[in-house]
Amino acid sequence: MTYLLAGAAVMLGAAVILTLWRLVAGPSPLDRIIASDVIVAIAIAAVALYSVIAGNSTGLPILLGLSLVGFTGAVGVARLISSSEGVRKLFDRRQAMKDDDER
Repeated sequence: MTYLLAGAAVMLGAAVILTLWRLVAGPSPLDRIIASDVIVAIAIAAVALYSVIAGNSTGLPILLGLSLVGFTGAVGVARLISSSEGVRKLFDRRQAMKDDDER
């Protein structure tokens, strides 16, 4: 069992290193955003692994908070990417309203 937990820790460490490389060297901002979301997922796995090793459930609130942050970030990025034209229309409409108020 100890070898299995050590192997999981090593794999999580390798995943963090590779994801940090993608975060730094990502060719596009979307790659960097996805890498940050993957880092949150790796942090969730690391807290879960710690809870298993320690044999207690003190990491459960942390897991819930991290999963909420990860989900909210992923949904926000998906909305931003899918509605770039909608964001532009909203910006143009607000700009037009601002110009009308100034007149």
